[in-house]
Amino acid sequence: MRVFWILLVSAGLTACDYTEVEREIGYKGKARINPWLAAERFVARLDYEVRSLPAWTPPGFDDLVWFVPAGLLNNRSYIREVQTWVEEGGHLVILVENAHSETSDWSKETGEPMLEPVLIRMLEYMGVELGTGGFSKSEVRASAVSFGGDSYQVDARSKSRVSADGGDAGVFASVEQGEGRLTVITDGRIFRNRWIGDHEHAALLAALVGASEYDGAVGFLRGSGLSLWGLLGRHLWPVLAALGLLVFFWLWKSLARFGPIEAADGVSSLRGYEHHLEALGGFQWRLDRAAGLLAPLRAQIVERGQRISVRAGRRDEDFFQFLADRADLPRERVFRALAESAPPDSATLTRTAADLQKLLQALH
Repeated sequence: MRVFWILLVSAGLTACDYTEVEREIGYKGKARINPWLAAERFVARLDYEVRSLPAWTPPGFDDLVWFVPAGLLNNRSYIREVQTWVEEGGHLVILVENAHSETSDWSKETGEPMLEPVLIRMLEYMGVELGTGGFSKSEVRASAVSFGGDSYQVDARSKSRVSADGGDAGVFASVEQGEGRLTVITDGRIFRNRWIGDHEHAALLAALVGASEYDGAVGFLRGSGLSLWGLLGRHLWPVLAALGLLVFFWLWKSLARFGPIEAADGVSSLRGYEHHLEALGGFQWRLDRAAGLLAPLRAQIVERGQRISVRAGRRDEDFFQFLADRADLPRERVFRALAESAPPDSATLTRTAADLQKLLQALH
């Protein structure tokens, strides 16, 4: 019975029908993240140096043409850089709609870019008027644009209008500014991967690139974001410099070797002979043993002094005066040091011991 139901279910499944439907969802690989890949390769085959830029980079003196989405020119710094570059000979091509790399070529919701007033003022200064009060609800379609005395077949449509020097509003406008040129295209799809091969879009691109009489690189800007390392390299070094300066002052304040120079400590008096003699003399005087402390020194001085006086031929002279001359001391201090029985206080005991030590040294 179980086998019968399995066969019945299998027969029912094999009788089902299905239909395969193919739907385009976009490109793969580099073309998926870079909508200008085909345009870049086309320009490279025209023997131009191509710069593919994922983040904002100001154009340099060696750049010829710069394709920039209008939404990226959103601050005074960017506007000032590109305006100076155009006046010095650069060719700036501003793409208004469908110009960001995030825009899908297969999505029906294109969205309208938010343009900053500073960009509108720059365009008006250069003689280009972008729309009337922004964007209109009705779509503008163009099948041809004129540039450099030639007409190019295109398929452009957008909700914005652009005109140059008071002319008719459309999807394309180009004016000379200083030594360079400014071009505004309201529909950026004509140069994207999906549509650049249609009509004469590639021919118009070649005409824009070759409009300048100078030589240089052609840049395609895809976005305005900065990488993490780019942000760190541009904005982190002032923070690190300030932090390093703060650490330096903290070390200077906290560590002794960064502070003012202090006087070196002198030799401790606790290990000096005078201190030792004074302490020992005070101890002996308190125990009434001053005579026992001084007796060996006195006996040694008298014995040595007498032998020296005999050799010097001064045996019959005043012995205390002889010792005083020998040690360069007054006779009274020599007499007190040798003849005084017991010092009255510890200070006298210390002075007496010092005199005896000096006499002993003089007799060696």
